Amino acid sequence: MWPGIPPDRVSIGDAGGIAKCRALSYVAEPFPPRPRSPMSEVTPWSAISAADTDARPLDRRDARTLLLSALGGALEFYDFVVFVFLALPLSELFFPHDTAPWLAQVKVYGIFAAGYLARPLGGIVMAHFGDRSGRKRMFALSVFLMALPTLAIGLLPTYAQVGMLAPLLLLLLRIVQGIAVGGEVPGAWVFVAEHAPPGRTGFACGSLTAGLTAGILIGSLLAAWINARLAPAQLLDWGWRVPFLLGGVFGFVAVWLRRWLSETPVFAEMREREQLSRELPLRVVLAAHRRGVAVSMLVTWMLTAAVVVLILMLPTLAPNGFGIPSRLAFLGNALAACALTAGCMAYGWLADRLGALQTLLAGSLLLVAGIWVLFADLAAGGTHFLSLYALAGLLVGVVGVVPVVMVQTFPPPVRFSGLSFSYNVAYAVFGASTAAMIGWLAVHAGRMAPAHYVTITALVSAGVCAWLLSRRKGD
Repeated sequence: MWPGIPPDRVSIGDAGGIAKCRALSYVAEPFPPRPRSPMSEVTPWSAISAADTDARPLDRRDARTLLLSALGGALEFYDFVVFVFLALPLSELFFPHDTAPWLAQVKVYGIFAAGYLARPLGGIVMAHFGDRSGRKRMFALSVFLMALPTLAIGLLPTYAQVGMLAPLLLLLLRIVQGIAVGGEVPGAWVFVAEHAPPGRTGFACGSLTAGLTAGILIGSLLAAWINARLAPAQLLDWGWRVPFLLGGVFGFVAVWLRRWLSETPVFAEMREREQLSRELPLRVVLAAHRRGVAVSMLVTWMLTAAVVVLILMLPTLAPNGFGIPSRLAFLGNALAACALTAGCMAYGWLADRLGALQTLLAGSLLLVAGIWVLFADLAAGGTHFLSLYALAGLLVGVVGVVPVVMVQTFPPPVRFSGLSFSYNVAYAVFGASTAAMIGWLAVHAGRMAPAHYVTITALVSAGVCAWLLSRRKGD
């Protein structure tokens, strides 16, 4: 199909989509096709579920690529999510003092959501050049664009100093952060998947996702430390700036780390054989892979709900809705984020052995059970809050399988654009509305509303997997 590119790195997108895609944008193969492996003979959707039993072990170079990619991703994702851990002090500092606390918090979550709305712009532009000029260049650019606004947020004046200019500047910098992360996350998944040996895509994507969630863990630990060590007045005076200033430094460290990474073998092979897309990559995606876009968006919905609600927002929801002490909530969040990091790697490992769809289906159902046990305990007083929050974090690790499905949904010449468009538009639609909506629902529709929401998204994910598996059997 694409000479020199392992079949499990090609596509499991729409049936017939490859033919359409080639007609739109690809040149003829300059060399005779190599003999196909049995994997290349399966129908497109069934390839999602097929596990490669002949996978070779990861070597030292693979391990270095995964480690540097995950570490850089952790530092950048910390920059993006630390904002939400400081929602309460930001709501007091960047809005008038006579604003109702719940309304100020919703406004801060709205600024947080603006980062999600900006993600498609950054994702589409960076993915276009990633498919045409190389994965590595965009991989380095995205982290640089994240470091600058994060550092600037730590230096911003507050409402008391400059009035309404303060929230406007905060909003602007948050948008720049969203543009950066819009190219970072999809690009990182494509980068490690195309570096991984055949049959190790699950572990590669799981490891990278674990790195991203480690950024959440770093932010959670720092927020917990600040809340424990600083008095409320100190936090409002200068303590809130520390995580952003450190994040800016972390971002420039990530830029330096990525100098040691090389271009992916898949992209290098396409460039050598002149098989890069000649048309606008996004046009090819929308013309030939609409079903793959829909599937990717639906499983991304579950990813956004699980991470935003259970990991990012629960440290605020638990004290406000269930009376859990803030320090205990942040401690539980640190445990959950640590468990999430381990869970992503575990689920990625399972995806390589059991198949991505089977793993995502089972993991989505387990997540439903885990969230209801956690919220039932919170409603009863939170006796087992720490242990159940850690368990829920482990089960959220199923999000590490989502990129495995998405990476394999699009062929290499438009993979970055297809994944980036699907993921970022879904995150803009679902992720942008989740924080403000859950914050409002928790106050006006009952404290169990977050559990209902995550349950719906997990059942949708399970339904998508079941449908694809049924198509596999039908084929």
